[in-house]
Amino acid sequence: MHKKKKTSVRRIVTGRIVSVLPVVLLQGLIIYGIARWLAPFATLFYSVLSVLSALFVLFLISNRGEGAYKMLWLLVMFVAPLPGALMYLFYGNRRTGNVLEQRLRATHESIPVTLEDEPRIQEQIEYEDRRIAQTFAYVRKITGFPVWRNEAAQYYPVGELLFEQMLSALKDAKRYVFIEYFIIQEGVMWAAMVDVMEQKVQEGVDIRVLYDDIGSIGTFSARNRASLLKKGIKCEKFNPLIVLSGALNNRDHRKIMIVDGIVAFSGGINLADEYINEEHPFGHWKDIGFRITGDAIRSYAYMFIEFWNASSLNKITKKLVGEDYAGIRISDDRAFDGYVLPYYDSPGRAEAVSNNLFIDLLGQARDYVWFYTPYLLLGDGLRDAFVRAAQRGVDVRIIMPGIPDKKIVYRMSRSYYRELLEAGVKIYEYTPGFVHAKACLADDCVGSIGTVNLDYRSLYLHYECNALFYKASILADLKRDFEASMKASRERTLQEERKGLLHRIVNGTLRIFAPLV
Repeated sequence: MHKKKKTSVRRIVTGRIVSVLPVVLLQGLIIYGIARWLAPFATLFYSVLSVLSALFVLFLISNRGEGAYKMLWLLVMFVAPLPGALMYLFYGNRRTGNVLEQRLRATHESIPVTLEDEPRIQEQIEYEDRRIAQTFAYVRKITGFPVWRNEAAQYYPVGELLFEQMLSALKDAKRYVFIEYFIIQEGVMWAAMVDVMEQKVQEGVDIRVLYDDIGSIGTFSARNRASLLKKGIKCEKFNPLIVLSGALNNRDHRKIMIVDGIVAFSGGINLADEYINEEHPFGHWKDIGFRITGDAIRSYAYMFIEFWNASSLNKITKKLVGEDYAGIRISDDRAFDGYVLPYYDSPGRAEAVSNNLFIDLLGQARDYVWFYTPYLLLGDGLRDAFVRAAQRGVDVRIIMPGIPDKKIVYRMSRSYYRELLEAGVKIYEYTPGFVHAKACLADDCVGSIGTVNLDYRSLYLHYECNALFYKASILADLKRDFEASMKASRERTLQEERKGLLHRIVNGTLRIFAPLV
């Protein structure tokens, strides 16, 4: 079975490379033709690009962007001014994803129903904790997503438990199912879901699947999509690999499943067997997720509809209209379990919301702040926030994988250990295997669970979704899981990181290129 899956993945990847190769060759020919055409004007061309390089440097210095990211591009332009200027123009700045972002914005504006929270909710949070209320107000203002009363939220400490509930909810579907994931892969998990979805389509349920084209490049092909369409399951890919452009960095890393507007699921797991420990490529796969009910589902449905309509370009996978969205229920009962603010990150925004949220939580924490993350590639602001929080006596902890899935990224992540440990941050490595969980918990009262890793791609380049909880019982479950994972982990010591000059030079070099990983 495992060998068969590897062969299938290899075939899909090979097919995708072959399909993209003509585009790459065409772009190469275009660049070569432009170079030949400009050859007689080489001096003028060089002068213009030199001026552009200087302007780009000035722009980078004055920009509010992440310092380490700017440093990388300054280094590139210093070493190779002309290629560096061209690379920055086409791949390095936010404008490279403008076409994609404009399509999403147009879709967002076309959805006739707006999301509005109850005015009293913000007032209630301010009454309880003004500082926390400011945090919620910031996320609300930048993302446009409201704060909801949390009806109920169930926490799952491993992917297989979450999958059981997802499958159960699928079987209960009556009207529609929205599924949006970064990775979909054939296997036990996906086969079980497809079997149920096929049956539900026959019962008249509208089922839609949205996957990221690059995230699933080696695991989900045009053949898989055609198979779903044949079964009556609508399927689309996000930001397809058609041409090489900077927008290809802007991936849909979100994980969302919504059933009938009654229940929604999110968290770290993708739809592949290792996420539910049917396979063990990196030991035990530690992932987490949650299930929510109540009005907050409206935010997840809104996220899905926006991305679906921006990706759906044909009659078969037709766009969702206002009536579909308006049909999502608002709960009649007033069950109350704290507050929740589901939102998504966008590389098209000037503000890196999750990055700033984590800095804010580290800055306001009094007792402790704990994190789950599979990767640790911190920008200057977030790194300094970790250091400052630990130096003032806050119990700051990070749980990392004990077995890496990407060795170079793991080595880059460890390059941050020494500085953090010297400040007093505690770092744990999960010895049974790989940690793919993404969560933050502070002072027993506020925390987030979602898809956001502590790396540049998640914090600056990808579309991510996150749920910020306040005074919800799910946070107590998250804390118990943190404590259990720490018992199964080995704490790193400063002595282990006190190595020679060569080691520190390597670490410094790796961190320069961390924004590219």
